[in-house]
Amino acid sequence: MFFRFLGHQKITGGDFLYDVITVGSNTLDVFAKTDSELIEIKTRRSTEELLAYPLGSKILITDLEFMIGGGGTNTAVAFSRLGLKTGYLGKIGKDENGLKIFKLLKKEKIDFLGTLGDISGYSVILDSIEEDRTILTYKGCNNNLTFKEIHLPKLKTEWFYFASMMGKSLDTMKKLAEYAGKKKIKVAFNASSYLAEKGFSFLKRILENTTLLILNKEEAELIAGKGDIKDLVKRLKLPKMEIVIITNGAKGAYCYDGKTLHNIKPEKKLKIKETTGAGDAFASSFTAGLIKGKSIEESLRMGVLNAESVILDYGAKNILLSRNTMMKKLRSDKRKITKSKL
Repeated sequence: MFFRFLGHQKITGGDFLYDVITVGSNTLDVFAKTDSELIEIKTRRSTEELLAYPLGSKILITDLEFMIGGGGTNTAVAFSRLGLKTGYLGKIGKDENGLKIFKLLKKEKIDFLGTLGDISGYSVILDSIEEDRTILTYKGCNNNLTFKEIHLPKLKTEWFYFASMMGKSLDTMKKLAEYAGKKKIKVAFNASSYLAEKGFSFLKRILENTTLLILNKEEAELIAGKGDIKDLVKRLKLPKMEIVIITNGAKGAYCYDGKTLHNIKPEKKLKIKETTGAGDAFASSFTAGLIKGKSIEESLRMGVLNAESVILDYGAKNILLSRNTMMKKLRSDKRKITKSKL
């Protein structure tokens, strides 16, 4: 059944030039809503909030939802809905969950440019009583994409979008970054905390070939050391980078183009249901704006608008905006973007 379905999937790019190819993970996400408790642990340096469950107890799940997640497919769907010809490069398992991932790609008009593995990725998202979550994730075959498995002639694209990868797949991403540099392909890189904590030297091969770098403040400090936003963007910007973005929660997103620091803030009165996928939505939508030739200001608005849409419901993809809806929201969005010269 799986291979019969795969046979109907367009898996080669042919001579088509993609607007963007996303490189990253794919998972089946299970959203488990429970009556959890929040506890705080305080040290001399920080206070950390933890989800807590009584040891030895059976915890009832009040609601259970199954959705497709992973940074690679989350961002691919965002790009495709915004009207970009999109390919997805990753490794998908030859199992029932893999079949669901293929069906999603087909439905969203995304070409699969990767290979097949054994077991698909799987994540359990534990909802908390506040506006955040804890994710238990099993990477499965996501970690095992090798460079020799990639058919490079398929990768005829203007942009790569790199989400986080691990294991052999991270080594492959490093080689792809160097390939992009040689072929003049632009690279957007959105590193996660588990990559950022390995430091600059570990990510150097990717960072040196990155056009657009997108991090949150914690990730930025893991790579560049402690500092305020103005210091961090300057330290992070390498010669090939055109733009560095640092997001910082309610303080918004900061975008540095080598001369000017832009800041946009999210709406304050949103009824947040769940935050999974908001970062992917922001980063991919900002990148889509650049690909479409939008200004930094319009691209920032696109990023924030799609992130705000995602957090209003469960699932990283459910209410990602279409191109037409995004354009309508852009025309009506009047929020202020501040600018300062650095």
